Order: sequence, then C-alpha cells, then structure tokens
Amino acid sequence: MSTPITAARLTRAAGMSAVAAGLLFIVVHVVQPYEDVATVTTTAWRVTHILGLAMAGLALVGISGMYLRQVTQTGRLGLIGFVLFGSFFLLITGSQFVEAFVLPSLADQAPQFVSDFLAIPTGGVIVGEVWALVTVNLLTGATYVFGGLLFGVALFRAGILARWAALLLAAGTALALLLPLLPNVLDRLTGVPVGVALAGLGFSLWREQRTAANDMHTPSRYVQRS
Repeated sequence: MSTPITAARLTRAAGMSAVAAGLLFIVVHVVQPYEDVATVTTTAWRVTHILGLAMAGLALVGISGMYLRQVTQTGRLGLIGFVLFGSFFLLITGSQFVEAFVLPSLADQAPQFVSDFLAIPTGGVIVGEVWALVTVNLLTGATYVFGGLLFGVALFRAGILARWAALLLAAGTALALLLPLLPNVLDRLTGVPVGVALAGLGFSLWREQRTAANDMHTPSRYVQRS
C-alpha cells in the first residue's frame, strides 16, 4: 500500500529541504572559487554553482513550507517577507544557472562580458553595457536583506518555529549591509549565519510536525470508567 500524501508529510519534507538548503548555503559561500575569467572553466566552478542552484530550489521549498505552516500567525508582515525572500531565491536560481552553464562556454568567445558579469557583485570595474544586470544584482541584494529581515521577524513574532533561528535569519541577512565595510576575507563568512538559520528553522519545522503527528497517533493512557 502506498503512503498517502498529507499536508503534514509535505510540511516535514519542506523542513528537510530547508535543512539541506541551509547546509548548502554555507558550503557554497565557503568554497566559492576565486571569481575571474580563467576560473569559470574549471570543474570546481561548475560544481559550486550547481550546488548553488540546488540550494536555491531547496530553499524555495523550505521557506514555502515555513510560511504555509504559520500563514495566519505571521500576517501581512510574513507575506511581504516571504514574497521578498522567495524572490531572492528565484533570482539566485537564474544567476546560478548562468554561472554554471553559460559563463563557461563564453569564457573564450566573450571574455570581456564574463569579466563584467563577475565584476558586478564584487564592485569591480565594468567596461561593457551590462547595466541591466547591475539592476538585477541590486534587486537581488535588496530582496535578500529586506526579505530575510522581514521574514525572520515575522517568524520570530509567530513563535511556532525556533525563535533563535528566526532571529539569526533576520540578523544574518541584515549583516549584508556591512559588506562594504568588511575585509574581503570575511565576505564568505557572512553567509554562515543565514545558512545556520535556514537549517535551524527547517529542523524546527520538521520536528514540530513530527511531534504533532506522534501526538495524534498516541493512544490515550486512560480509559473512561462507566
């Protein structure tokens, strides 16, 4: 007999997706290869951005489960935060796909375009006309900071999932505002708090649903006497 698909099972799966996304978020930030034209043709570059693509997809599933589990409790703030934070991962999906599958094939044919593309998030020198991509990068940064901040605050206020993880999500995404003031060596570490927060929230969601399911199927210890 096949296992029935229920809302509780889907929510637990969303929790595990968030855990996986959080761990991948940390890995991708820590092992990110040096960004230059020569590096984009390496295996390490392609593998890293394929992992980034998987991370974005899993995160979308994870935060969707978090939001749907407490849609009433988070209210409008939760909706705004979810839409913004979800938009960030949608934008990341597109950029990770380009970096994994498009840039390597353009490294020899259009090295200047690849160089400009890589210079956008790092604030490097841009030569070509890639201002549409600059706008997308600014939008990505804004949805990350404000989406993560609002979504984390909404989850914290709802009080259903782990509050420490919700607070860490809000603080971790807001930390990106300090990137221009931090040494380059610390840039990669700023993603660690957000990865830990996603994993913590995902595990909290999985455990909360598992506990609810166990309570539902636990027989009563007491039998009413006539």
